[in-house]
Amino acid sequence: MNSTLPQRMQIYQNHHLDSTRWDNFKVRDNDILVCTSLKSGTTWMQHIVALLIFQDHQPEQSFHDISKWLDMRVEPIDKAMATIEAQQHRRFLKTHLSLDGLPYFPEMKYIVIGRDLRDVFMSLWNHLQNMGDNMINVLNTTPGLVGDPLTSDYEDIHAFWQTWINKGSFDWEADGYPFWSHLHFVHTWWEYRHLSNIYLVHFNDLLEDLEGEMRKIAAYLDIEVEESLWPGLVERATFESMKTNASELLPGVDAMFAGGAKSFINKGTNGRWRDVLSSDELKQCDAAIARELSSDCALWLEQGGAENL
Repeated sequence: MNSTLPQRMQIYQNHHLDSTRWDNFKVRDNDILVCTSLKSGTTWMQHIVALLIFQDHQPEQSFHDISKWLDMRVEPIDKAMATIEAQQHRRFLKTHLSLDGLPYFPEMKYIVIGRDLRDVFMSLWNHLQNMGDNMINVLNTTPGLVGDPLTSDYEDIHAFWQTWINKGSFDWEADGYPFWSHLHFVHTWWEYRHLSNIYLVHFNDLLEDLEGEMRKIAAYLDIEVEESLWPGLVERATFESMKTNASELLPGVDAMFAGGAKSFINKGTNGRWRDVLSSDELKQCDAAIARELSSDCALWLEQGGAENL
């Protein structure tokens, strides 16, 4: 663990990200930031947080529109900031930035979601294959692109694996191309997990005990929920319910992904890599993890469990 407070050390800029968009953010007490590298349950956690904040008075506007992704460079920064500043409810944003790319706010509550590297890869492959040409074109033609344009043109999943596990998008990362490193992301947050305003949750634990994890999250966020409301909130937070109501939960996503919002949410399952990745590819995975993570962090990232934190 790091005994100092987190410091912003890196600038992340590519087809998706621009970490400088946080420069003029004005934090409020008890702001919430949902933090994942990618394909680790971001949308799921945003939905859970929205359910806990609004409970039986859910707004007409989708949580997807309320919970801004500030470091996503496509939306004009003035528009994004104006929307955030105008919100009167308890604000909850999302980020895909490593902690070394963010300003640290003691007033903010951070929720960091972890997931096995191999499961992230499988979900990311589905995400990339279903990303529509229009969405890729928007990412690549929005003014201010730094670095390579995004492409989905890979021969097959194994070709994508070789690039993803062996190449970084930034000088300080060794994997994750053409997006960013899941391993570096986890490492930066893991080092500060002792701070009272950084809370780590694992995808496996959400799958295994959704209600229990939601109750822990509510306690961490200092949100009180009437006991009679819990069954309904938990049911609405299940992956099955989200999949069924995908278009309502994620308005606008239908136009950006083949198969629409339901393909964006996808399966929410683990272990699909077992029938896909070869023994050599799994050895590459192990080597990347050993290079980037401490043994305790690697164990938690693979398995989850409060006992491994």
